[in-house]
Amino acid sequence: MICILLVAGHGTVLQTQIKNDDTGLYSHLTGIPKALLPGIKGKKILDFWWETVNMRQLFTDVYLVTNADKYKHFERWATASDFPVENVVNDGSTTLEDRLGAVADLELVIRSRKLQDDIMVIAGDMLCADQNFDIAQVIRFFKSKAGELIIYYELEESEKSSSRGIVEVCPDTHRVTCFLEKPQEGLTSSRLASVVFYCIQRKTLSHLSEFLSLQSQASHRTFGQFWEWLINDVKCDVFGMKLPAGFQLIGQVGLSDYTKWLTHYSTKQEDNHAKPITCRSYARVGLMGNPSDGFNGKTIAMSISNFWAEVTLMESQTLVLVPHPLNDPTEFGSLQDLFCISRKEGYLGGLRLLQATCKKFYQFCSKQGIALTKQNFTLKYDTNIPRQVGLAGSSAIVSATLKCLMKFYNITDGDLPKPIRANFILNVETDELFITAGLQDRVVQVYEGLVYMDFNKTLMEEQGYGDYVSMDMTELPPFWLAYLSDPSDSGRIHSNVRQRWLSGEPLVIEAMKTFAELTDQARIAVESRDWSQLAQLMDQNFELRRSVYSDDCLGPGNLKLVQVAKEFGSAVKLPGSGGAVVGLCLDPSKLVAMRQAFQEAGCVFCVIAPYNPSANT
Repeated sequence: MICILLVAGHGTVLQTQIKNDDTGLYSHLTGIPKALLPGIKGKKILDFWWETVNMRQLFTDVYLVTNADKYKHFERWATASDFPVENVVNDGSTTLEDRLGAVADLELVIRSRKLQDDIMVIAGDMLCADQNFDIAQVIRFFKSKAGELIIYYELEESEKSSSRGIVEVCPDTHRVTCFLEKPQEGLTSSRLASVVFYCIQRKTLSHLSEFLSLQSQASHRTFGQFWEWLINDVKCDVFGMKLPAGFQLIGQVGLSDYTKWLTHYSTKQEDNHAKPITCRSYARVGLMGNPSDGFNGKTIAMSISNFWAEVTLMESQTLVLVPHPLNDPTEFGSLQDLFCISRKEGYLGGLRLLQATCKKFYQFCSKQGIALTKQNFTLKYDTNIPRQVGLAGSSAIVSATLKCLMKFYNITDGDLPKPIRANFILNVETDELFITAGLQDRVVQVYEGLVYMDFNKTLMEEQGYGDYVSMDMTELPPFWLAYLSDPSDSGRIHSNVRQRWLSGEPLVIEAMKTFAELTDQARIAVESRDWSQLAQLMDQNFELRRSVYSDDCLGPGNLKLVQVAKEFGSAVKLPGSGGAVVGLCLDPSKLVAMRQAFQEAGCVFCVIAPYNPSANT
């Protein structure tokens, strides 16, 4: 592949304003081409691009196309920057009036140097807000598609779509369905702006001269008009890839644009190194319907602030995953200490969750046509969610990690919508780490609060996710939680029920249908604040689960938890896969005695503090 940097523009507006500036602060920039204006830490704008594309393993050659007026500037830059001077191409123009036009400049270097490879073309006098992105990721995405590639970004609120080439992109295929060069207001709802950053197949290069033969004026030989023609008239396949960061200094800009960018970028650089990103995800309790979430059923679950997983990300020179001192031990007091910890905790801590999330995130962005910056970071985590009691501790770590990565790389809800995010978290655990899990935990950790979920089979097959509804959390009754202080592995509680369900056993099929009906009734009870009805439904949920799974499968520990709660007349059920129970006590005066009874039975008891996202925004 060959890269061509275009810097043949005549920055007349910028140069005129520099000459007319009364302060004298910018007089030293008189005559300097825009691409060679000083940027951050002594780097010129063009230096950023040369640093990005100066990779022999990716490009066989890099060319620079400039004009006769500024040729000497770029020749000197090439000599100082170890750029091959013989690859600086002069288009012969000296003024804006006799310019060739961007497409003609590209065609000139291809024709004069007899280039017959795929081409990446970039405007070397514009800047990406996060310049250090992964150019290899762009090339891989281009090679994976049978067509051309346009890089685009999402306009900021202050930017008008009429000032840019706007693309409409199919979110599923990433095909550019329409290209509109500086469209009038209201012509399209898209705010995806194309910039001069393209990949063109070698077989398509012949279209350049064909297009130029149709355009006699340089003002019409723009890439915007070329892509409009190629997509709308020639019907070539063109795909889009998003850069999460915006672009500045595009086309004809003025002195205020340059100084604004300089200030913004300097501040951003300082902020990036100063501020770590910390995100938290919460444990959850299944209030109704579980375990039917794994059987196309319905559930209601709630995130609780008592227990959480927290991940912190800070930019760093290399990518570092920090082991947790308790959950990822690598030092032990003795062989006996290692034996006891391994027997109780197992061998797998949270570090694998961080690593699997990062791996899956990069894979997702590459597949979805999102080019990431090449920034590195250090990740560390902390959690107080008790292990093996079915409170979604693993998925909380994955969820918090994903939140950090999205913030760090400026990935929006539009890039990774909430229902897809829940699927992503589940896939990290099931596909990468082979953890048995269902969607309920991930949905409630993404949406947060009190969430009704319908995993109807038709819905799941047609749109890839269920129907998720956030519910009102005001005036909730006192829920409580109790769990075993030394639980066995809760993952085996599902036993052979899935096999029985897949084989169509009537008892299991009917039970899952009833779980869904109980959930719908519970939704009505919550909405009408009928807590007595909700308590009865929670008891029914447990008894139904008990009849399907059997006491042997539930185990003596879970049954002990239920029995203690029943002694105080509290509604009770399993909130997850086992090892804990969630209850609804309609008589708050019994909570103190119930806590004591659980503690005497060797269990941990706490009153639930629901996490309400709307109250914490």
